[in-house]
Amino acid sequence: METPDVGIPRRLAERMSMAEQYEYLRDRMVRRRTLVTAGAVAGGALAGGLLTGCSSSSGAAGQPAPATSRVSGSVVRPFGRHLAFGADPRTSMGISWQVPFAVRRPYVRVGTRPDDLGRRVEAEVRPLHTPGVEGARPAVEQYYVHAALDGLAPGTTYYYGVGHEGWDPAAPAHRATITEFRTAPAAPEQFVFTAFGDQGVGTAANANDHLLLRRGPAFHLHAGDICYADVNGTGHTSDGYDPTFWDLFLQQTEPVARSVPWMVTTGNHDMEAWYSPDGYGGQLARFSLPQTGFDPHGTPGAYAFTYGNAAFVALDANDVSYEIPVNLGHSGGRQTKWLDATLGELRGTQGVDFIVVFFHHCAYSTSQHASDGGVRAEWLPLFERHRVDLVINGHNHVYERTDAVRGGSVGRAVPVGGSTDPARDGIVYVTAGGGGRDLYGFPSGAADSYEGHVTRHEAVETFHWAKGKERAPETAHWSRVRYTGFSLLSVEVRPGPSPRLEVSALAQDGRRIDRFEVRPGG
Repeated sequence: METPDVGIPRRLAERMSMAEQYEYLRDRMVRRRTLVTAGAVAGGALAGGLLTGCSSSSGAAGQPAPATSRVSGSVVRPFGRHLAFGADPRTSMGISWQVPFAVRRPYVRVGTRPDDLGRRVEAEVRPLHTPGVEGARPAVEQYYVHAALDGLAPGTTYYYGVGHEGWDPAAPAHRATITEFRTAPAAPEQFVFTAFGDQGVGTAANANDHLLLRRGPAFHLHAGDICYADVNGTGHTSDGYDPTFWDLFLQQTEPVARSVPWMVTTGNHDMEAWYSPDGYGGQLARFSLPQTGFDPHGTPGAYAFTYGNAAFVALDANDVSYEIPVNLGHSGGRQTKWLDATLGELRGTQGVDFIVVFFHHCAYSTSQHASDGGVRAEWLPLFERHRVDLVINGHNHVYERTDAVRGGSVGRAVPVGGSTDPARDGIVYVTAGGGGRDLYGFPSGAADSYEGHVTRHEAVETFHWAKGKERAPETAHWSRVRYTGFSLLSVEVRPGPSPRLEVSALAQDGRRIDRFEVRPGG
């Protein structure tokens, strides 16, 4: 059967902002004739086998059609559970998951013992409709479910199960699905967090998840380019796009993200032009993140939270990118203004020893996408003014780490095993883009140099993106550690009279490839 061709010709799309593309699609959208329920296609999500052939009609892109099949809730299996902190990680947690068909009265059961889930919290369904494109894909319906848990006790392990009418996680047949999470402690304690970006779906991505679990992190920072359902990453409707990759991704990630809060931000491959003027409608449907940013209902990749003695700030770098400018300036400067105020407030907060900022596009990298001049122009002066302690990026599918950088130059060399004081030396920038997607390399003559394989430190000839997508040549004296391989960042945060960040990078086989310390006043 036919599906309508509602795409935008590539040449036209390249001249349009995301908002203009959305308006174009909305005006041209016609009623579709076929429907795929994506979660069912992902496999294993529907108890007793797949049901196919349900159909309905729909209106504009991003506006879901009501499910017309009458599927009993008893056979609709939840999948893809993923956690995220609420505004206060000590007392709140968001629980999200997916179902292959619309369900009635979804909820979470929660308690401090797996055999006593007496508290029941209602959840909301966020349906997401992807229009079909003739000859490319059918229309797809996806259903994401979210529950917000508040009033939790700090430093406490909670057990939970997700359900809906006809599917009770406390029933004997479903008790195996009950899992757990732990809230942040009331007072600072030693903890570990992990980070990477550019993950996708596949063997390497799955292996990184297993490595991550072995670190026992309190939470994970994902620096964007989460799933790669949009394979081109230009933010145009002419990009190749398959929304059902999200079903596969959430299934892949569930063994980790059901118990480790998965704190994501937005990369260029996360701009999905089918859903909203800025491309973030899909992200808003799939994730529930702290409502602490400048635009929590429209820009999901910008928010802040504090865990123990460290504060974390997520940013949407699509807003400032010179390299991929489809969303350049979409916040009208509001994000940067919010960042300035938030960093100032956090730096003045008693008990906050460290500020860690993470976002997608690189401030400093010599690999394929190089460095983004928009990031440098808008945000680096604020990082230095407010003495940010560590910056984590993705985008380039490698591991690369700078010396301490101040005012665009090396403030202090930080070799493997070294230490730095950001107030004195400058900031270390880490590219942790080896999360699982196909790897990049480094410029000719820039050899890998990492723990156990340190090569002579030499300048690297590279470039950065200037306005107008121009490549400006640059000689990088700041590139200290380079590793071409899948990897992740593992950071141990130590409070006390002499607080410090003990930063390690691990190859996928568990070998350490980098280590350094951040010691304020050290």
